Amino acid sequence: MAQNRRLFNAAGAAACFAMLGYAFFEQYVAHLEPCPLCMFQRITILALGIVFVIAAVHHPRGWGAYVYACLIGIAALATIGVAARHLYVQSMPPGSLPACGAPLETLIKMFPLTEVVRKVLRAGGECAVVNWRFLGLAMPAWVLLCAAVLGAFGVLTNLLLVRRPERIRTVV
Repeated sequence: MAQNRRLFNAAGAAACFAMLGYAFFEQYVAHLEPCPLCMFQRITILALGIVFVIAAVHHPRGWGAYVYACLIGIAALATIGVAARHLYVQSMPPGSLPACGAPLETLIKMFPLTEVVRKVLRAGGECAVVNWRFLGLAMPAWVLLCAAVLGAFGVLTNLLLVRRPERIRTVV
């Protein structure tokens, strides 16, 4: 049963990397330019995938699995938070947000990282544009749903399928 946890963590990592692969396909093949909030969602999905990979490779006993469950939950919640913020920005009336200004690469060169994060999370006009939909949902909605499913999957997998060390019982 505990061996399944390794496979499930590997499957979670594969799902994260498939999401990133699709994002790169949309960017480089379909020429859909990502906004700064999209880039942050990619970073959080990458973090989630890395935690899944480490959990699969390490495959700890006992409390180590609980640590990975927490890390997976944190990475998934970070992704959900950024995606929810992106959906909020996209729901604003057209013209109510200023333009983002400089591209993300330029912001990183000009400002400290904390200021870049603050500017990006405020988001601007380009983040409000919905230029991709599938089944009526924009890409940040799909990222939010996938992060919620992967987060719940990873947390439950690492909480429920823990291989506990056998205890020595003495008979009196």
